[in-house]
Amino acid sequence: MTKPCIICCAITGSLPRKENNPAVPISVQEQIESTHEAFEAGASIVHAHVRNDDQTPTSDPEKFARLQEGLQKHCPGMIIQFSTGGRSGAEKERGGMLPLRPDMASFSVGSTNFPTRVYPNSPDLVDWLAAEMRSFGVKPEIEAFDLSHIHQAALMNRDGRIPGKLYVQFVMGVKNSMPVDRPSFDFFIETVNRLAPDAEWCAAGIGRDQITVNEWCVAAGGHCRTGLEDNVRIDKDTLAPSNAALVKRVTDLCEAYERPVATWQQAREILEIPLAGSTIS
Repeated sequence: MTKPCIICCAITGSLPRKENNPAVPISVQEQIESTHEAFEAGASIVHAHVRNDDQTPTSDPEKFARLQEGLQKHCPGMIIQFSTGGRSGAEKERGGMLPLRPDMASFSVGSTNFPTRVYPNSPDLVDWLAAEMRSFGVKPEIEAFDLSHIHQAALMNRDGRIPGKLYVQFVMGVKNSMPVDRPSFDFFIETVNRLAPDAEWCAAGIGRDQITVNEWCVAAGGHCRTGLEDNVRIDKDTLAPSNAALVKRVTDLCEAYERPVATWQQAREILEIPLAGSTIS
């Protein structure tokens, strides 16, 4: 298969802490350094959260701005994707960094259950986030936690609330949500292809299932997400030494399945994300 595989590295997230793995990058400087290593290892998208000094999650636009500045300097061309996830703030606070005009932002179009809480995404909030992303030219990455989210994203694409080519990510392995189940995975691909034939898709496997879902994606022609946000281990006995080490696992899979790893230029072309100040022909 000759289609390049886009690798997204979710470097930090809201939950993993230094106590779980000392390699989890918390400060802005640590995040920049960890992303640079992942970029050199083959990642073309960075999915980024920011943290306070006590490691708690935040949606502080100032921290996002400093992170964005450092990433643009040290990882030129890499697609920067900011999280609008619900653990970092309440309601519209979650989109406070969108005026910074990152290349992409994660976007959940419906609510779901997490192990101990509801992840709320009300229709009003979903429409507001979509409008902000349109206003600032930010491409959404749809984080689909169940089948209804794929249908809702396709509807929003058809009615113009999400313009352009859809990019849908299946989030698999969160307890109470979408399980890591191969027939379901195949059905989600079929559903995306049926509802939005020009869409691109990827998937994230949580915890020990990360490498399983990575392999499914590479083999099926999709794109991959990896990184310490989703999984702090290489195997059950070994902590991952870096985000770059998890990216390398995906590049090794690409080599095994004879798929090229997408460069940042190819990733931008596939996802229709021009570099600031330029156009993609």
